[in-house]
Amino acid sequence: MAISFSKTIETLLKNKKYSSLRDVLSSMNEADIAELFSDVKEESLPLLFRLLPKDLAADTFALMDSDEQELLIRGFSDNEIKEVFDELYVDDAVDIVEEMPANVVKRILQNTDSQTRSMINEILKYPEDSAGSLMTTDYISLRPKMTVQDAIKRIRRKIHEAETIYTCYVTDDNRKLLGYLSVRMLLLAQPDDKICDIMDETVICVHTLDDKENVAKDMNKYDFVAMPVVDDEGRLVGIVTFDDAIDVMQEEATEDIERMAAISPTEDSYFKTSDIKHAKNRIFWLLALMLSAAITGGILTKYEDATSAIPALAAFIPMLMSTGGNCGSQSSTLIISGMSTDEIKLKDYLKVAFMEFRVSLILSIVLAVLNGIRIWITEGDFLIALVVSLSIICIVIISQFIGCSLPMLAKKIKLDPAVMAAPLITTIVDAAAILIYFNIATRFFNI
Repeated sequence: MAISFSKTIETLLKNKKYSSLRDVLSSMNEADIAELFSDVKEESLPLLFRLLPKDLAADTFALMDSDEQELLIRGFSDNEIKEVFDELYVDDAVDIVEEMPANVVKRILQNTDSQTRSMINEILKYPEDSAGSLMTTDYISLRPKMTVQDAIKRIRRKIHEAETIYTCYVTDDNRKLLGYLSVRMLLLAQPDDKICDIMDETVICVHTLDDKENVAKDMNKYDFVAMPVVDDEGRLVGIVTFDDAIDVMQEEATEDIERMAAISPTEDSYFKTSDIKHAKNRIFWLLALMLSAAITGGILTKYEDATSAIPALAAFIPMLMSTGGNCGSQSSTLIISGMSTDEIKLKDYLKVAFMEFRVSLILSIVLAVLNGIRIWITEGDFLIALVVSLSIICIVIISQFIGCSLPMLAKKIKLDPAVMAAPLITTIVDAAAILIYFNIATRFFNI
């Protein structure tokens, strides 16, 4: 469908059929238009954007890539900047301002009205990872003594200014949050009912300085479309909407994936990050893991006499290291996933460790028996088969213990649990596997 639209736009643009172009673009969703604009030539972008109706243009602009937004702003007249930013919700305007260079930001702020400028500056004061930086001030507030009829009239007046009307918030004259109610509740109530009589006073809210990841988790927990944000005095200062919460969860998931792969998180997308930046984000962990792997090499050197006496022992080292690393990685991945969704907490450590121990017993016995039989048949040496099987049991148990413990230890010392993921776990388990294997072998063979 997107390819079809793209070809249609390209043909109409080539033939200068601007009226038809406007009709086609007006029939599309803003997200599809933003995606389409990312593929058009830079010189065609301003023309296509100016063909959009005002409301659709603002919605599309909010979803466009920051580079494309900057390109358009630099080509906009002062009046065009004002028109676009007057139609944007405050949180979208803040997101755009944060991505722009200083000279572009100055021009944006110069061409917005004083109220919008004040709200943008207020939100920009909050820390980057806080609820305050994520919130919008475009919400519907009601007074407790209002009638339902008056409340509906107010919603109608404010409907184009509010980012969401599904949930309305009840505040007093000092903006202190008293309760909330849905539009559904208003429609089901009698016109003369007072808001204070039908509102829900069980207020769940977040503070302006709360971590935005926790805000997203709370919204998911309570199944909220919007989460109210209050200041130190309990005054309602904004709301976080579900679309922003989804963005936060996506950002955090991407960051965790990068950390689990031993890569420092990047602020920009993959293609926007330079080669040098990509290398810089990876080199530290690669050096650290390479140096730590030298420990494994040192252990192998220590047991060089054992492998010289019984060369067959060396053949099973890769398999044992791989098994231990895989088991540790599986365990750590499950624990990190559980901690990210708050299913697993620090207080659950003993419960988690015991469960992983039970699982490791089952896995280790199955792997040990199958490998022992295979080695006995192929190598014809029962003692080597026994040594490898016992090593597998010990390695699997130890590696899963390490895999479940390190992420929780990271959380305890205020680090991201994703740091203790596959590459680091594998490096530690490799050293442990070699020590276990050769300690068992030297005792059985009296080397």
